[in-house]
Amino acid sequence: MSVEVFKKLCPYVSRESIEKLEAYHALLLKWQKAINLVSPKTLNEAWVRHFADSAQIAPYVSRESIKVADLGSGAGFAGLVLAIMRPDLELHFIESDERKCQFIRTVSRETNAPINVHTQRIEAPIEGFVPELVTARALADLSALCGFVLPWAEQNSSLECLFLKGARYEEEIAAARENYEFDAQIHQSITDPSAVILHLKNISAKH
Repeated sequence: MSVEVFKKLCPYVSRESIEKLEAYHALLLKWQKAINLVSPKTLNEAWVRHFADSAQIAPYVSRESIKVADLGSGAGFAGLVLAIMRPDLELHFIESDERKCQFIRTVSRETNAPINVHTQRIEAPIEGFVPELVTARALADLSALCGFVLPWAEQNSSLECLFLKGARYEEEIAAARENYEFDAQIHQSITDPSAVILHLKNISAKH
């Protein structure tokens, strides 16, 4: 599966960004031999399963030059794709695996995408850092994600979240609403008919 499929799914991605994503893809194939960055069975479909799946959140980032936290970044999906497409954003990656952080830094250096990498657990606070947008992909259920972002939402009432979710998203929303209040927009995924992007705002804990 080639980059041409990606271009059809994401026609809004610039030629310059696609060249950088191709460099990212080459590094993914190279590093995957030594580190399990993504599921091996998805590697041949990486342009759709990982790159297009990540790129589709970009149209929902309405504000410019904002601070973005990408949680449990792994191989950099979705935040690193966003960083390449939107260099105006201040991207912060929070990932506990040092080897994956090294991979993210390498891609950043090779693609000239300025980012900040925090090698730590998501629960650990970052001194003086409060994002305006949080992204996460294939990380945890929505209840756990709301718990992760709640301290930031309490400090920034305009916090937004873009979470890539699979077929059980309705169950996750119902479960999360037992403990949290939030407004949720649901956007259909372009890579999987059963998947969605959850766009959350106004997150607070139920008292």
